[in-house]
Amino acid sequence: MSRVAAIDIGTFTMRLAIADVADGRVRSMRKQSTIVNLGQDVDATGMLALDAMKRAFLCARAYAQLAKEADCDALCCTLTSAARDAGNSDELMAALSSLGIIPEVIPGEVEGALTFLGVAQDFPSTPILVADNGGGSTELALGKLEGRVLDLRWVKSVDVGCRRVTDRFFPEGDPVGAETLSAAHAFARGEFDRALATMPRDLVPERLVVCGGTATSLVAMAARLEPYNPAFVHLHELTAGEIRALEQELSALPVEKRKVLPGLQEKRAPVILGGMVAVAEILASTGFDAAQASESDLLFGLSIACDAAVSGAMSPVVWKPAVSRLVEEG
Repeated sequence: MSRVAAIDIGTFTMRLAIADVADGRVRSMRKQSTIVNLGQDVDATGMLALDAMKRAFLCARAYAQLAKEADCDALCCTLTSAARDAGNSDELMAALSSLGIIPEVIPGEVEGALTFLGVAQDFPSTPILVADNGGGSTELALGKLEGRVLDLRWVKSVDVGCRRVTDRFFPEGDPVGAETLSAAHAFARGEFDRALATMPRDLVPERLVVCGGTATSLVAMAARLEPYNPAFVHLHELTAGEIRALEQELSALPVEKRKVLPGLQEKRAPVILGGMVAVAEILASTGFDAAQASESDLLFGLSIACDAAVSGAMSPVVWKPAVSRLVEEG
């Protein structure tokens, strides 16, 4: 068994996993999440803001220290949508490298495959469609996991996420009118419909599984969950009707009043409506009336891939992360 650390630097949230992995499966995991909003203004400017990069750097420094204190064997670090879109990501990459981290900006297809690997651990031999809704993009993946063999038929990255939808349609944080909401839905629906038109039809998904901070927050909000309970949220059903009811409630409120709603993390309040629109249109475009929320996401898949890289084993995902050794060999 190896202990590995995985850092996921997303558009809105940075996350750390410290995982014990054996035989290609995560046996235990501790997770930590910090909202750093790396994607601040990226959709409009095409550049990472200096203060956003500073927040990400300080968070990564703290995460790297936690990994060392946990006696992890190795650490890997990936960056996703905001870093893919920004023209100055190399500045952040250089800063992260100074910490002894080897950062990698991964394409959406790799992000989707890693997320699918993590989610599929809970659905052995079951055809599933996974939607990982992040800040700047949503990764869609279709396939199934047979034992340790990953049968991944299709992966597509779609530029629809909670930060991106918010910046385009709800930048002021005020109550949102029906016309603006309709425009946001039309944008998201169009993007998802175009992506799903390329999905192969030789494997029919039995379940839709959604992950990411918006999806888990929606489950918590629908249940008025206080405090947040990952055991309750994991694999809990989220219906289209629940999303519509929450959207009607939140669209009538300014951001300051959204912040105090049960089940919603205060710092996620400015982008939750944008994420809600995205998740609602994922269900509508796929034809599912309900989805299951998953806490087993990219961090699980990344941890499995990191362990494979450390041990020299073949990863189920045809991609090998760069790893920083935290324990000297020999």
